[in-house]
Amino acid sequence: MTLVELHEVGFRRDRDEWIVGRVDSGDFVAVPSAGLRAIQLLQEYGSVEETERRLFEETGTRLDVAGFVAGLTEAGLVAAVDGRATGSPVPPPPTLPRLTARHVRWALSPSLHIAVALVILVGAGTLVYRPELMPGWRDLLWSSHGTAVLLTQIAVGWTLILLHELAHLSTARAAGVPGRIRLGTRLQFLAAQTDVSGIWLAERRIRMTVYLAGMAVDCAVCGVCVILTATTGRHPILAVVMLTALTMVATQFLVFMRTDLYFVLQDLTGCRNMYRDAGAYLLHLVSGRRRPNPLAALPVAERRALRWYTPLAALGTAGCLSIALLITLPATLALLTRAFETLSRPPGPAQFADALVTLFVIVFFQSLWARAWWRRHGRRVRRAVTISRPATAQRK
Repeated sequence: MTLVELHEVGFRRDRDEWIVGRVDSGDFVAVPSAGLRAIQLLQEYGSVEETERRLFEETGTRLDVAGFVAGLTEAGLVAAVDGRATGSPVPPPPTLPRLTARHVRWALSPSLHIAVALVILVGAGTLVYRPELMPGWRDLLWSSHGTAVLLTQIAVGWTLILLHELAHLSTARAAGVPGRIRLGTRLQFLAAQTDVSGIWLAERRIRMTVYLAGMAVDCAVCGVCVILTATTGRHPILAVVMLTALTMVATQFLVFMRTDLYFVLQDLTGCRNMYRDAGAYLLHLVSGRRRPNPLAALPVAERRALRWYTPLAALGTAGCLSIALLITLPATLALLTRAFETLSRPPGPAQFADALVTLFVIVFFQSLWARAWWRRHGRRVRRAVTISRPATAQRK
């Protein structure tokens, strides 16, 4: 007799399937009704054989429960088999662990959402009535000292990013989901990300609130800046804050990356992993359809959504990488070259300090990007290198 111990899991119905998973780790699977019943029987009896027998009595069909358990183990939902731990990853500690649902229950309050919406609408209405309040890109260059401009934008940008991610974290924590803030990469961009995978078990209203909380904060900040500018007059910092927040809102529409609106779109279309499935489908098309079609086993609605999302993802990714190669990389190299030239022959203390700060900022943020990229892709790179080494040795 094979005994199985599952981790604590929850579930919710999603169209013709059930989403089953762990809130603490964010590991989930989609299973049919028979799969859900098998999980419930495993929780009740713990025996693979007993579960298989009772499923046959209830449904009249035999399910390979042992193979099903193997799939659940791979998904990280099985804690132990016959008393031996499966080695499923231990969930990393949540960000701000002392922040409980009781502390941030207000984040899901409809009254708060109405207040935020009013601030955004008043700001937007004020801009429509007084369009001259809208700052332009020249407002970013508020000082003749490049270092002051650069440091101000960094301070404002990362403050807004922190508020954005705290909005995701607070709404998720209010729904009982741990949530973890970490640095990640989206193509050539360094991004702060909040892992709220556990929100999959919540109702759709809660899920959408968590996904859109960051953008709501960004838009509310813009509304406050417009109102303050209209009532107190122009101020360079208000202009910088507003333009930075608007840029953050605009980037969320780049749904070919895992932005907030990407998760909204994925949820509304019923797709499980649009980014991964679109990549697999693109490889199928590029290979001349020699690879198996990954959409064949998906429901009709998911296939339809992925057929239009795949070219969008491909074109968007190509455009972003082109901008990185043709604009961002040359500009960064030019700044580095100028900084090194100034440091080698400084015309004065101010210029020397300016070059030093520029060099430090570029190297620091590029190092953060490289570290975040390696943390996400390093295992895949090491695996590819390990696989290719024997073949290389054989050819030699």
